[in-house]
Amino acid sequence: MKSVPLTRRDFVRIGMSTTATATLLEPRLLWSLGQTAPSDRVRFASIGTGTRGCELLRATREVPIAECVAICDLYDSRHDAGREALGHDVPSTRDYRAILDRKDVDAVLVAVPDHQHRRVVLDACAAGKDVYCEKPMSHNVADGFAMVAAVEQHQRILQVGSQRVSNIVYVKAREIWTSGALGDVFFIEGVSGRNSASGAWVYPIPPDASEQTIDWQAFLMDAPQRTFDAARFFRWRCFSDYGEGLSGDLFVHLLSGIHFITGTNEAPQKAQSAGGLYRWKDGRDFPDLIETIYDYPNFRVALRCNLNNESGEPITFYGTKGTMVLNGNTLTFAPQDTAPRPEGYSLIGWPERLKTAYLAQWRADHPDAGPQTDAAVSSTYTAPQGYNDVVDHETVFFEAVRSRKPVVEDVHFGNNTAIGCHMANDAYFRGSAVRWNDAAKKIEA
Repeated sequence: MKSVPLTRRDFVRIGMSTTATATLLEPRLLWSLGQTAPSDRVRFASIGTGTRGCELLRATREVPIAECVAICDLYDSRHDAGREALGHDVPSTRDYRAILDRKDVDAVLVAVPDHQHRRVVLDACAAGKDVYCEKPMSHNVADGFAMVAAVEQHQRILQVGSQRVSNIVYVKAREIWTSGALGDVFFIEGVSGRNSASGAWVYPIPPDASEQTIDWQAFLMDAPQRTFDAARFFRWRCFSDYGEGLSGDLFVHLLSGIHFITGTNEAPQKAQSAGGLYRWKDGRDFPDLIETIYDYPNFRVALRCNLNNESGEPITFYGTKGTMVLNGNTLTFAPQDTAPRPEGYSLIGWPERLKTAYLAQWRADHPDAGPQTDAAVSSTYTAPQGYNDVVDHETVFFEAVRSRKPVVEDVHFGNNTAIGCHMANDAYFRGSAVRWNDAAKKIEA
């Protein structure tokens, strides 16, 4: 169990008397454990079979209501990687439009660089396909609203791929939030840290990568023209032409989780960022350390992402009645001691006669005050070993495709979260706070 920090005065008061309960959460079985008839399965294709695309494909092997019928990627060797992730052979292509032309494809997984999301999603909606789009949903504000319009016009299901929204630990956290056990929460803090070349997106370049094995022009799509650069293709998150840096890769998970737990479905009102590029000076456009403070109507959120230290990904909710910490697949709730107590600390400077009179009056004013107890009970909730929230999240999507019922992380939820990511970057590069103008649908200084 992750302990909740105590002040010196708290430690002196409660000593070693804190107790705890632990609960193993049960997986949410959102699909039948039996066999699903082929006619009842969602037939899908994956557009993108890189690292994330293969992770999604591997997870679909545990979702019996889904069947992959084709894959697509601009790099030829990823066709083999996609088939290996699936565990069986399927047709492959470089051209995603060939996927969209297929009548046997009900839905697509979009796991391509951020700058390609808009074009692929708009074309998929126009082709009548439902879409699971990786996070962040958009590469910029205009792209996000174009995607919203396309989903609404063609009446498609779109779910964004921040899987914590379907995680059983986050579902429990939302229950605790909704119950009021936290009291009033005015401050939420999230951290994400990595300390490796891989964590900083400095991925190795495959030895067969070339203009012959990669469709470079299709990769650029609407981005500025430039000559073939394998580093940009494989490390695209480092460059603003294609990605959104730390905010688009990591802030989006923190924000999605916070929005889901708190029931928030709006962009932040204000963002102010600080940070810098300290270690990974390899020509990238984005900082390797960024801290952003967001203002929402009823609380403030502080996020920090750091590529120079492995610090896990804790999210902490500071409430007047309790503190809730999520880290990985574990949640800890520790109540605050809010029982009425007579003042103690400041009475050190009072003479004994005034202390005695104060305490007598306090007891008279609080006749119902129960006996003083030092025990505080913390609760810990943990997902089962091997739990994979990607499987749950994909299952939510494929079931929505079958039922036509809405999903939580729909195009509006995804757009609002992505706007928060764009605001963090905008504030960082401007060097000043920015605000969201909802009426004008734009970020302003």
